[in-house]
Amino acid sequence: MRPSRVAGWLGMLLVLSVSTRATAQDMTFSVEETGQPPAPPAEGPPSEYLANALRLYQQEKYQEAAVQFQRVVEGETQDAPANVQKAQFFLGKCLYHLRFYQSALAVFDEIGQQGAAHTYFNQTLQWLAQLASQLPEPAGIIEKVGRYGVDQLEQFNNSESADLYNQLLYLMGRFKYSQGEFDEAIALFQRVAANSRWYVQARFFEGITHVRERHAQPAIAAFRAIISSVESGDVQGVEDQERMVDLAWISLARVYYTAANRVNPDTNERTIDGRLLGNAVEAWNRVPTDSEYWLDALFEESWAFFLADEYSRALGNVHTLYSPYFETSYYPEALVLKAVVFFSNCQLDNADAMVQIFHDRFDPVRSELDTTLAQFQDNQAFYEFLQRVRAGQANLSPRIRGIVTSALSDRTLLRNLEYVRVLDQEDQRLTAAPAAFANSSLGVRIRQDIAIAKAFAVDQTGDLARARYSRLVEELTDLLGQADRVSIEVLSARRDQLSQEMQDQMLESARSGGGNVEVDEEHQVWPFNGEYWRDELPFYRQQVTNRCGR
Repeated sequence: MRPSRVAGWLGMLLVLSVSTRATAQDMTFSVEETGQPPAPPAEGPPSEYLANALRLYQQEKYQEAAVQFQRVVEGETQDAPANVQKAQFFLGKCLYHLRFYQSALAVFDEIGQQGAAHTYFNQTLQWLAQLASQLPEPAGIIEKVGRYGVDQLEQFNNSESADLYNQLLYLMGRFKYSQGEFDEAIALFQRVAANSRWYVQARFFEGITHVRERHAQPAIAAFRAIISSVESGDVQGVEDQERMVDLAWISLARVYYTAANRVNPDTNERTIDGRLLGNAVEAWNRVPTDSEYWLDALFEESWAFFLADEYSRALGNVHTLYSPYFETSYYPEALVLKAVVFFSNCQLDNADAMVQIFHDRFDPVRSELDTTLAQFQDNQAFYEFLQRVRAGQANLSPRIRGIVTSALSDRTLLRNLEYVRVLDQEDQRLTAAPAAFANSSLGVRIRQDIAIAKAFAVDQTGDLARARYSRLVEELTDLLGQADRVSIEVLSARRDQLSQEMQDQMLESARSGGGNVEVDEEHQVWPFNGEYWRDELPFYRQQVTNRCGR
């Protein structure tokens, strides 16, 4: 604990009678007598402790230096405030070099909270950027960078610190994005140099920001810039660059698909732009089969094929999704799509059968998901459940094990788990440190910083995991409702109560011939015999006979 400084004198008032005969002893007052030592001067030479700590720092003896800096920060040495601020800044740097990143962040955060009133406020920005490369995103460094003004980044706009400057532009852009200041975020992302290792991430978030603003063309330009940059080799050191290219392609596809699928707000009529829909399909097809996003691309592409009346290709993709290679994947909406395709081709019995299959498979899933969720009443309990799921030790039935594991495996959750793991490593590092360091007041502080951060991280991770799980249940419930609506349409069709609009749509589908399997000179037809082959997965087609108008 740090001693507080209380203004004024505590205890009884001392009346001093000072004369020329007063001795040094007469003019000395202890803490016990006054309740507080005399206030240190605003400025002055460093104390012996601070001077020694600075020498130790220059000698890279960071443990010994940090202990001394902490004594200055705690007020033991009666250093002037300016010297205390210097000790605080160097304490943060020592902790960084000792790889106690969480405590370093806590120190620099204290400096940041003081703003320009702290002598080392501007210098701290550089160390926040360096910590952003050491601590996972849930540590909250982006928000701490956001305390600074954009103009303050310019101190690093030179050849010697170009990488740091580009990183700070990206981090500040992320902060502006999180605050909904989209124009400012876009401007910052666009200032990241094309040869910087932060360029790809910056352009990706620029594209996402344009999507939030419903600006299709600049979003497309940003995502294509990522692909062009990586393929040309213009940037080096990009983290997960293949993954970023896959994300760019799938994001491009989604933008094209949304732009192609238009609804007139006045008439509520839907129109499909075939050219843009083709661009979307082309982008989805650029996601390679070994990508973690390939199944997502395959499923999303299925709806594009449905809109284009290419039913054989839509059902071929669904056939792939339900192959034995992907038994742990979870795409329940694919069965709803299959029911809709059958209904659009007037195969009412098949449409009804698919709805029944959907209910038989997923009604018990929803019930079991609800029962499991009810077992965990707080974030701590759900965090422990998440840990068991990740370790394969959760008591889940085979029916929902893969579904829950998939839902609780997104990258945001994994980054939160990584943050907790990093904190545990720092705690272990402190335990292994020499006793003189670990048991010092600084060691106590480090352990407290870690404990507080971990408690918050666990709570945040549990809350996020619960939200992901709840969303899984809500989405499944919505899909069950969609399946029921297909059943209602089937029932209406059987009663010859189809609206004229629906009849016209079905007759148009019959004329389009979208259910036929067409073969060009580069392909051959091989009937499916019940055996899946991995190299055939992208090429399955299912013949759909249109029975409308018969």
